[in-house]
Amino acid sequence: MVRRTSGCRAESPTAGELMAERGLRRRLAEANRIDQAVYAAVATTPTPLLDRAMRRLSEAANYSRLWIASSVLLAATAGPRGRLAAESGLASVAATSALANLIVKPVGNRRRPNRGGEEVPVERRITMPGSRSFPSGHAASAFAFASGTSRVLPAAGAPLRCLAALVAYSRVHTGVHYPGDAIAGAVGGAAIADLVTARVVRSLTSCRR
Repeated sequence: MVRRTSGCRAESPTAGELMAERGLRRRLAEANRIDQAVYAAVATTPTPLLDRAMRRLSEAANYSRLWIASSVLLAATAGPRGRLAAESGLASVAATSALANLIVKPVGNRRRPNRGGEEVPVERRITMPGSRSFPSGHAASAFAFASGTSRVLPAAGAPLRCLAALVAYSRVHTGVHYPGDAIAGAVGGAAIADLVTARVVRSLTSCRR
């Protein structure tokens, strides 16, 4: 850590800055230990009834297939508002996927969990993705779609958010993500969806006046 003075000379960090940096590192290390402990607890808890369902759900969400199917259903059954909601949801997914996969994952550079070392049951396992672990792209896309859609069609919010939460958990259950990856993806996806759909929501609000 190096600071520059107004005279362009390098200056050593102060004692306070060093303490703050060490404190941040300790907090991050503790958070990482908690993250790994929760992952290990999920891995070692026998859940034979859940294993197949979580594996299938996680695979169904690959390439946003689950959200594309949901958008088709909304467009076919909920009229013009449903079509607009579907478009908003898919636009949110596209923006979120691009940001997560092209920028955040390379910067975060977190390795995937070691399923063998944590003894994740073979019955749960899906193909381990080749991308980095942080954040979960599946969780990000799930919550982006749920949030983007429900901003236009609030009635769809509760069921879609429940489904998104299950998808996010399925990534931990199948061993391909730490819980922190899923949480970060969920928060990030919802936030990006709000930004993407803000203009649509303003237009709908203006039409009601």
